[in-house]
Amino acid sequence: MLKDLFNRRRQYVTVGTGEEAPEARPARPAVERDVPKGLVQKCDGCGALLLAKELQKHLYTCPECNHHFRIGARTRIEITVDEGTFREMDARLASTNPLGFPQYEEKLEAAMRATGLLEGVVTGEAELDGVPIVIGAMDPGFMMGSMGSAVGERIARAMERAAESKRPLVLFTASGGARMQEGILSLMQMAKTSVALTRMVEARVLFISVITHPTTGGVSASFASLGDVIVAEPGAMFGFAGRRVVEQTMRQSLPDDFQTAEFNLKHGMIDKVVHRKQMRQTLGALVRIHTARGWAHGE
Repeated sequence: MLKDLFNRRRQYVTVGTGEEAPEARPARPAVERDVPKGLVQKCDGCGALLLAKELQKHLYTCPECNHHFRIGARTRIEITVDEGTFREMDARLASTNPLGFPQYEEKLEAAMRATGLLEGVVTGEAELDGVPIVIGAMDPGFMMGSMGSAVGERIARAMERAAESKRPLVLFTASGGARMQEGILSLMQMAKTSVALTRMVEARVLFISVITHPTTGGVSASFASLGDVIVAEPGAMFGFAGRRVVEQTMRQSLPDDFQTAEFNLKHGMIDKVVHRKQMRQTLGALVRIHTARGWAHGE
């Protein structure tokens, strides 16, 4: 049954030259778009006032307390891969409104204008330290990175491409979960992406899941938790339901660091917590090691 759903998945999204989906506002250069407005940005972690240029120099992390600011998908990819090597895939694939949910089109258009993207994830091919990879990054600014049909489809296609080309897949997650405006079709993306991952397993292709703040709901309960290697940024929230829901269900208080990257590391849910400044180096080492051992070539 899951395979039948997987093969019928494309009826819930649209692909074309712009006639089927609203045109996104032309995006400014990625780094410029994600630089905080004004000359100074206040750190949410320690309250320090940081110059925008200084913040950019530190990859949008606070030099005082190491707080990691949220960044957009294109900036995430830009600071990760080798310069000039990224080639986007499925850039015209966007969600429709299959359930006729009220004001959903307006919300999509607002998200497009705010981010310069057509959907909440950007995928493509690139090189990392000279190693060819498939990469994807969810954008927390696009309806909180929620996973609708098009987001799930883009991610599934990236997984299929990785399996076919024998390239490692690096996927940055940032999501509030399934997109409520698409109902059960959003929940189906959990099964679809999990099925796509089995093809990577069969092809013996490396999948690195990188958890960023926040990664929750259906994303955390599906592909984000299925990486061969799972790393996370410091302080990133990683869990299914929110703290209040869990406390009310369990009827007991939870630790202050509950669902943080550090909490998940201590309880064996992730493999390593990596500062953003070391992320590129860490991911580069992982793909080189596994490529050298033949993992990424199906040997």
